[in-house]
Order: sequence, then structure tokens, then C-alpha cells
Amino acid sequence: MCEGNPLHASYYADHAVQCSAPIVENVRLAKDTCRVRIVCPEIARRIVPGQFVMLRIAAVNDPLIGRPLAIYDVQPDSLDVVYLVKGKFTSHLATLSSGDQLDIWGPLGNGFSVQPAEHLIMVAGGIGQTPFLALAQERLRRRQFGDPPRSVPPVQKITFCYGARTADYFAGLDDFNALGVDVRLSTDDGTRGHHGLVTDLLKQVLTESKLQPRIVCCGPERMMEAVAHIAHDATVPCEVSLETPMACGIGICFTCVAMIKDDAGECDYKRTCVEGPVFDAKKVVWA
Repeated sequence: MCEGNPLHASYYADHAVQCSAPIVENVRLAKDTCRVRIVCPEIARRIVPGQFVMLRIAAVNDPLIGRPLAIYDVQPDSLDVVYLVKGKFTSHLATLSSGDQLDIWGPLGNGFSVQPAEHLIMVAGGIGQTPFLALAQERLRRRQFGDPPRSVPPVQKITFCYGARTADYFAGLDDFNALGVDVRLSTDDGTRGHHGLVTDLLKQVLTESKLQPRIVCCGPERMMEAVAHIAHDATVPCEVSLETPMACGIGICFTCVAMIKDDAGECDYKRTCVEGPVFDAKKVVWA
């Protein structure tokens, strides 16, 4: 590790695993939303919530480059990712079945922090729920992640504010409910839950909470920016997991940079795949 090297972070991809891995199952969870389970014990045992992997369909040249996908859940020898079927890669991925091969490399990125809180509030829009199941398992002390397993202070309560265009797009609700998570839903069209923005739910939860809150957020950039402003006004710590498009996932191509402020307030571009994807919301310079 070269501490003075600006191109080197403590979670750089030097130690990422790359392999060809078979699919165990590839199932539909909701409209245009699937979950694929991949056998890769080397990655499964090391990954922590908020990290991601790069996936590429083996022996296929179109699309040629991999795609970043957040970890949804982990088993002893396999891992799950949830994806929205949108575009050439995910449309092809949705056609694969048990036994088909994927090229995978990871774990990548920094993951969510282990800062203490009494009430963890998770805010997701669209496909942004994908990193939160593992995080909920960890903070409720149902699972440990990492190699060696990292020590994480438990929370007393988790509330999950989940927004979608319409009810058909909600994916994985049973998984969160099974953990005892307080799930609150909103839809743009009013087909389920609150008719309006997911940020309306966040404001309501912050007003109701009697515990020390902490917010984590993932989803469309405009939604994350709004959540960051709400957290700032309420003086509540907030982390956002940016969904900046990536090409390599290991910090080489610089296609995924985001403008981030340092502790002195100076701005610089940071690679979402290496220094992120999780950032302190108050340090993100929103476009």
C-alpha cells in the first residue's frame, strides 16, 4: 500500500478475485427484475454490504465489457445479485439458466461504513434496494460479512423506505419483511403505499423516530440528492451509494468519476468504483 499515492485506495482492486462461475438459478422477482445466483465462494466469503462485482457473459463479445452489480445476498459458496432487465447486457443475462457461465471479478468498492446508530433508515428508489438486504442482515446481527468477519455495532430498528414507479416493480419485499424490517412503500402512480415520493416517507420517519438515526441511500441521482438535503437539514448522518456508470470496475478507465469534497472542503474527482461507491452524502457535489 502506497499511502501517498492518489491512485491507490485502501480498498483498491489489487486483491479482487476473477473467475468463471456457473449460474445456480436465475429467477424473476418483479416486473423486469431478476435475481441471479452465482457460485463463487472466493468472493462470497470476502464481500461486505455495499460492495459490488463486475459481471460479463462468458464467451460473448457483444457486449464486450462487464457491468457492475451490487451484492444482494450471500451464501457460503455463492452470491446473489438483483438486476433490472434494461439494455443489451441484462436482456441477455435474463435468458441464461442453471449451468451457464459468467465471468466475475470482485469484491470491489468500499461498502457501507460501520458507524453506530440506533435507527438505520434505508432509502431506495428503482433498483436501489439491491445493496440493502445484506446490510439489514448485518446490522441486525443475523449475518456477518467479510474475511475475517467485520465487527459491526447493531441497531435497534431498521426502516426501509422503498419507492417505485408502480407496484409491479417492488422486488424482494418478503426478504425484508422476514427480517422484521419496518418496510414503507411509495409509488409514483399510487398503486401501492404512499402516492408520492419516497422522500415523503423519509421525512415522516425522521419526524416519528425517537432513536438516533442514520440514513443510507441508493437509487436515482435526483432522489439521492434530495435525501442528502433532507439529512443535512435534519443533521442526520447519511451515506449514498452512487450508481455512476462504470466500464472497468477497478479504477483504470476513469469513466465513473464523481466530484467529491475532502475534509477541508476542496473538490476533486473520485472514482466511484475504487473510492466509492459509498460516499458521505454531505461530501458529494451534486450536478
